[in-house]
Amino acid sequence: MKSKQILKIGITGGIGSGKTTVSRVFSVLGIPVYYADDRAKWLMENNSDVIEGISTLFGNTAYSAGKLNRSVISSRAFHNPVLLEQLNAIVHPAVKKDYEDWHLSQRDIPYTLKEAALLFEAGSYKDLDKTILVLSPENLRIRRIIKRDPFRTQKDIKAILERQMKDEEKQNLADFSILNDEVHLIIPQVIKIHRELT
Repeated sequence: MKSKQILKIGITGGIGSGKTTVSRVFSVLGIPVYYADDRAKWLMENNSDVIEGISTLFGNTAYSAGKLNRSVISSRAFHNPVLLEQLNAIVHPAVKKDYEDWHLSQRDIPYTLKEAALLFEAGSYKDLDKTILVLSPENLRIRRIIKRDPFRTQKDIKAILERQMKDEEKQNLADFSILNDEVHLIIPQVIKIHRELT
């Protein structure tokens, strides 16, 4: 008898929307979560092909004592769309392969969850069975970001928000949405989606 295929579910939302908080609720329900952004950071310091690609792209300032020089990389890529696209062309395929390997290693679950900030922007949602969008009002997102990342300026935050796809566009691509506005409870919303997926 053939075992049931484990679904690939993506979860995304704009910066500060609370996608990690929502992902943790799914995790409590026994669903394994792949944190794509964290894995991308890990791969940038541990995957030889990624390290070589970034070093070639950014030169000898890319790494210092084996550690990625994040401030140099982000400041250069942030202000140069071509460089950012080239960086993504190095990192995204490595993350895709890492996720696929991780997903294939999972057993006895109805689905896995892939949390990624740029799920729709990067096009990786096309490799998934369903997607969940976490929505939150922009003013609340900005407050959360300032609290979480006090080093970010209001200008930096606005620039990040401008680069991300608008929620309305994402809603057209998402199969499910969760409103995380500090008014609506997220747990019942997560449980409803979880039941539909199991």
